[in-house]
Amino acid sequence: MKRILFLIIILVLLSACTSAPAPTQTSEVSETSEVFPSPVPTLSNQSQNTSTPDTSHLTPDTPTPVPPTATLAPDAWQQMPVIPVVSEAARLIHQNGLALGRDPQRFSKAGDCESTTGWYLSTFDTDPPTYSLGEQYSYLQPTIDYYAGSFERESIAVRRGANTASMLTSFWADPNFCEAGESMLACEYRVQNPSVALIAVGTNDALGVDNFEEQLRRIIEFTIAQGIVPVLSTKADNAEGDHSINAIVAKLAYEYDIPLWNFWLAVQPLPNHGLQDDGFHLTFAGNYFDDPFRMEAAWPWRNLTALQILDAVRIALEK
Repeated sequence: MKRILFLIIILVLLSACTSAPAPTQTSEVSETSEVFPSPVPTLSNQSQNTSTPDTSHLTPDTPTPVPPTATLAPDAWQQMPVIPVVSEAARLIHQNGLALGRDPQRFSKAGDCESTTGWYLSTFDTDPPTYSLGEQYSYLQPTIDYYAGSFERESIAVRRGANTASMLTSFWADPNFCEAGESMLACEYRVQNPSVALIAVGTNDALGVDNFEEQLRRIIEFTIAQGIVPVLSTKADNAEGDHSINAIVAKLAYEYDIPLWNFWLAVQPLPNHGLQDDGFHLTFAGNYFDDPFRMEAAWPWRNLTALQILDAVRIALEK
C-alpha cells in the first residue's frame, strides 16, 4: 500500500454548505418478517463466538483482499472489508498525538445527520443499557468501557446538512464553544481532545463532487497534523449517481494509509440496501445485535460496525 509523507496544512475557511432534509426515523422492523440479511464481511483480530443459534447467520466472512497497487482501482473499494487491518501509519499518527497530549480514551464524530448523537453510538453510554451485544459480539464490551463518555457526547463537528466544506468553515461553528474564526472541526478537536475521529461525510456533497476530493484531503491532513487518527467512512446511499464519492473516500484512505470503515458493504445484504424510500436515510431499529429481525435494518449495523472499527483501532493503537 502506498505510503506518503503527511503534510501539515493551515486550516482553510470555505463557504457554507447546502443543506439536506432532516432525517426521519422509521418504525421498528416488523418481527413477523422472515427475511434475513446475508453475512457481512469484516476483518478483526478478535476471536468471535459464533455458537449462538439465533445469530449464526450474522457470522462475518472475510472477502478476498484487494491486491496492493500504486493507486486504488476505481471499483476496488467495493471489495474492501467493512473493518480494516489498522496500519503502521495510523500507529505513527497516534504516537504523535500522544506526544501532543491527545487523550487515547476519547474519540470525535464528524459528519452530517447520519452522525447525529440521537441514534448514532449514543446507546453505548446509556445506563441501564439500551443495547444488546449478545454472545457473538460480547468481545466489544471492553471498547465500550474504554471510550465511555464519547459515545453520547454531542459533537461540535456534526450538523444536519453538513458536508466537507462546512467542516472547514467557521460559519457552522457553535459560538458557545468555538473561538472567533475557528472551524467546527478545529473547535471539536480542541474541545474534545480526541485521539481518533470518525469522519462520515459525502451525502451532502453529491452536487459538488468536483470539489469533494480536495476538501476531504484538507480534512484528512488537518486531522493528521493534530495527531488524531482519521477513520473515513463510505456511505450507504448513491446520491451522486455513480458512487464516485465512495470511490474518492476509499482512494484517499488508501493513499494516506488510514482506516477505511466500509459501511456501504455492511448494508448491501439488507432490504433496499438499508435505505428508506427517499434513498438517503437509513432504516431504523433498536440496537439489539442478537435479534435477527432488528438486524434487517441499517441503523443497528451502523452502530455495530462503528463499534467494531473503534475496537480494531483501539487494539491496534495499544500495541
